[in-house]
Amino acid sequence: MTKMSGAEILVESLLKEGVRDMFGYQGGAVLPIFDVLVDKPINFILVRHEQGAAHAADGYARSTGKVGVCIATSGPGATNLVTGIATAYMDSVPIVALTGQVPTHMIGNDAFQEADIIGITRPITKHSYLVKDVKELARTVKEAFHIARTGRPGPVVIDLPKNVSTGETEYNYPEKVNIRSYNPTYLGHPMQIKRAAKAISKSKRPVIYAGGGIIISGASEELLKFSETTNIPVTTTLLGLGGFPGTHPLFLGMLGMHGTKYANLAITESDLIIAIGARFDDRITGKTSEFAPHAKIIHIDIDPSAISKNIQVDIPIVGDAKRVLQELNKIVTKCDISPWHRKINKWKREYPLTYKQNEKLKPQYVVEKIYEVTKGRAIITTEVGQNQMWAAQYYKYTRPRTLLSSGGLGTMGYGFPAAIGAQVGNPEAIVFDIAGDGSFQMNIQELATAVQFNLPVNVAILNNQYLGMVRQWQELFFNKRYAYTSLEVSPDFVKVAEAYGAVGIRVEKKEDVTPALKHAIQTKKPVILDFRVEKEENVFPMVPAGAALNQMIEGMA
Repeated sequence: MTKMSGAEILVESLLKEGVRDMFGYQGGAVLPIFDVLVDKPINFILVRHEQGAAHAADGYARSTGKVGVCIATSGPGATNLVTGIATAYMDSVPIVALTGQVPTHMIGNDAFQEADIIGITRPITKHSYLVKDVKELARTVKEAFHIARTGRPGPVVIDLPKNVSTGETEYNYPEKVNIRSYNPTYLGHPMQIKRAAKAISKSKRPVIYAGGGIIISGASEELLKFSETTNIPVTTTLLGLGGFPGTHPLFLGMLGMHGTKYANLAITESDLIIAIGARFDDRITGKTSEFAPHAKIIHIDIDPSAISKNIQVDIPIVGDAKRVLQELNKIVTKCDISPWHRKINKWKREYPLTYKQNEKLKPQYVVEKIYEVTKGRAIITTEVGQNQMWAAQYYKYTRPRTLLSSGGLGTMGYGFPAAIGAQVGNPEAIVFDIAGDGSFQMNIQELATAVQFNLPVNVAILNNQYLGMVRQWQELFFNKRYAYTSLEVSPDFVKVAEAYGAVGIRVEKKEDVTPALKHAIQTKKPVILDFRVEKEENVFPMVPAGAALNQMIEGMA
């Protein structure tokens, strides 16, 4: 058998795992790998900052369901991936991050561009590997992809010393993975499933609370069938949007801090919550001691550590959401809950999502028009802050994997490189990054990436010249002391776009929004749309920090 270098083994192993697209940045410790990559059938996207590579791999993974792959050199290259790795970890996104490292005999000697990336990323990865022998490399890659994509997905780091990349050995890629300590539970316990079905049949005010696990497990069809069979309304988390059709009459919208009032009231008055692929995070529960005070809770999740972690549950079911729902769908029947539906429909009429219309351009209006022009068929990425919440509230997601957003970590600068990753993974799709003028500037350099690789990503900047969400909190809770949240000194985004070779469009009037969006979609080039929106518009409704879900601020007088 012919010997191969570690770099050749790595790339061949990636091909065997189905990798056809990668994101990353060159550097000394990974030179041998890039020298092999250039001749292989992998579409390599050269980003302009390593953080962009991690977010692009993340967006690729979320939008396609595949494992995203990124690569960076040792030291600062590797550390620049950290924010993206942490983002993926918090949101259970399967990525494999390849990092260069100094040669094994130099590790620990403070060599040039050395950083302990294993130590740095251990708390924010599902697993991590430092490959010390080229003979271990093929098995390591096989295990890394298996761990990243199975169970509750997450990021895996493979740290590659330069002498491992240049070393040689015989190549033998394993067919199977056998990790004794890692065996995720996919099938829910039959008795627990029967207990859940019995509780559902007896409930009078049930609510399905679905999280990102619905999308990760591919359980959207099963959730729809479950809801329609039982006649139980559905609310989702931010990352669960698209897991249940946003136009369905049983849909309550998003719950939580900036959720709909009727979703939060339904949770508060429910007598049974069926939580599926969700983790009861603080932005959902509000004041935990007052969360769903009258409800029994069924919790379905593949991660046993997530069950009763934040909220004590009554009927835990450890298993894959899709498989558990398939079993539940065999035994559940329609619930007699007509009074509950009448109450919820009354709330929907009384507390619709709305905003005050006037002559000024409103950010909510822009999001509504993006929905209309794309007919709800676009892939939407977001940055973090007000833009993120308006995208969640005013765009109706009818299919899974069409909203990509940093939920757990709340990473500003995520949306644009994630949109690039989504466009690479879905070349025929219309992709929009709904951005803030603050967040967009954090990875604005990726305009060069979008232009170089002819990626027709559209960026809709809701430009209010503030760090909008922070300013909103300052307005509501800090006596309007706008300390260091003004972004009045910002670039001309149209000129910046043109300088990079993209298209820039400024929009200041309502009547120009739709024509600008249509033009952007038809351009087939990267387009930056600078929407000059109302500067001090706020996101409502809002549950203040420490308040219960039914203590929402509905708007300003």
